[in-house]
Amino acid sequence: MALQCGIVGLPNVGKSTLFNCLSNAKAQSANFPFCTIEPNVGIITVPDDRLTKLVEMCKPKSVVPATVEIVDIAGLVKGASKGEGLGNKFLANIRETDAIIHVLRCFDDDNITHVDGSVNPVRDKEIIDMELQIKDLETVEARLAKSIKAAQTGADKTAKAQVAVLTKIKEALEKGKPARSVEFDSEEEERLARDLFLLTSKPVLYVCNVDDEAAAGGNKYVEAVREAIKDEGAGLLVVAARTESEIAELDTWEERQEFLAEIGLQESGVSRLIRAAYALLDLQTYFTAGADEVRAWTFCRGSKAPKCAGIIHSDFEKGFIRAEVIKYEDYVTLGGETAVREAGKMAVEGKEYIVKDGDIMHFRFNV
Repeated sequence: MALQCGIVGLPNVGKSTLFNCLSNAKAQSANFPFCTIEPNVGIITVPDDRLTKLVEMCKPKSVVPATVEIVDIAGLVKGASKGEGLGNKFLANIRETDAIIHVLRCFDDDNITHVDGSVNPVRDKEIIDMELQIKDLETVEARLAKSIKAAQTGADKTAKAQVAVLTKIKEALEKGKPARSVEFDSEEEERLARDLFLLTSKPVLYVCNVDDEAAAGGNKYVEAVREAIKDEGAGLLVVAARTESEIAELDTWEERQEFLAEIGLQESGVSRLIRAAYALLDLQTYFTAGADEVRAWTFCRGSKAPKCAGIIHSDFEKGFIRAEVIKYEDYVTLGGETAVREAGKMAVEGKEYIVKDGDIMHFRFNV
């Protein structure tokens, strides 16, 4: 699944520094390195101790971890919705992503100039929010006018539902709220809203970039952001990008862990960010494990077995017969697949089985 998170923010907030830390993701993800596919795009592996344990047990010929694509989107300026700065290109880049990582400057440093002259992360957040909301409002108003006409003629059976959805979103945007904050009355309304691909409907993770002293506990700027986003349904993560740069340069895992312990952290901010981005997209992982390959497969939470089988190959979904499922804990505790089978702990599941995070799967199919 080519899932993409875009890193956005005003100029000089630490956005590119954070991306560069991610580009050194080998410092956090052992033998699964970062891969640059364009100058500002990278594929980041999702840290997962379960994958590491399965590799130790199976000693496979190859290992394929779960990944998320990260895009460093050029800094936005006020007026982007009207074409200022990189304007339309910036907004187009965001539209192509599945989720947004919004970096906010939450540190004081006289040597780093702020584009608006002072440190105020809530104001910075609102600048970008406003630009995205303005663009979405333009989209919604144009769609609403067409849907109202279609509803009046009766030519489009879904037009009335579209009018209801668009009206709710328009009202939220006019109040300065994102589209993702709107609650809908049915699955059909939710589907219609998703099909609009609005900028402010995307899930958001706010990353508060702090100085070294605030890396573990945050600061007044972080608390101001936390208060500002409390009703948004968005995530928040505290990261010291400059500290992460220093961690990424250390050669060994032991050195990195010692450094983290000294500043009161159990794991790096980069690892937490990657994991948070994965969760932000409501993603989970199932595994296939054997002597040839141990692989982490990404699926959307709540997916049933045939759909998860189709992630491997479309034929697996078309000809799905059953899934043989081993719980990760049983696999590790009992010592592998053979022991699990002998203990009667392997479940045979049908088409209605909802795959769980960490399941080890074998799919039976016939096409």
